[in-house]
Amino acid sequence: MEAAEKISVGVIKEKTKSKGYVLRKLFFACLYLSTFTFGGGYVIVTLLKEKFVDHYHWIEEDEMLDLVAIAQSSPGPIAVNGAIVVGYKLAGILGLVSVIGAIIPPMVILSVISVFYDAFCSNYYIAALLKGMTAGVGAVIMSVVYDMGKNVVKSKDWVNVVIMIISFCLSYFLNVNIIYIILLVAVFGMVRTIVKGGREK
Repeated sequence: MEAAEKISVGVIKEKTKSKGYVLRKLFFACLYLSTFTFGGGYVIVTLLKEKFVDHYHWIEEDEMLDLVAIAQSSPGPIAVNGAIVVGYKLAGILGLVSVIGAIIPPMVILSVISVFYDAFCSNYYIAALLKGMTAGVGAVIMSVVYDMGKNVVKSKDWVNVVIMIISFCLSYFLNVNIIYIILLVAVFGMVRTIVKGGREK
């Protein structure tokens, strides 16, 4: 009986330890990514994938695509939304410590910049630095597009491939607001799922 109780206590401690480990990794990973991410929320998407899919192997690629879709279609910055959905996926409500890690660096950096705003605006070297970073950000965003598009093509669901191409054309060539595209695709996906579920029954 005592042996069984010891085993049970050991299992509980191990679960608690692993939960604490995940929470620490979540916080510091999001803190690190947010600190060194420049160029907007889409840049952090590929870094979240690299960290939690490729490095830790905590999330599958298909799941990451779904989480990114949820983050993008929800109100608010995609970087914060991405931290929320990843944290909740991995550790439930407690996983929202990822949000704290994600918002601390911008708050600190913007607070410092606001104090020296006039000096930054007129500084030639700061302007050159930001221009150089813009080129790097463009490359990172292209990497995000390639990774996400590649996974859609790999799924061999040609309806999704057609949706991806049409959405790109509407946004890039016709300048249709991305909100309308997301809403239309969401409605289409819902109808498709309902019809598919009815056929399977």
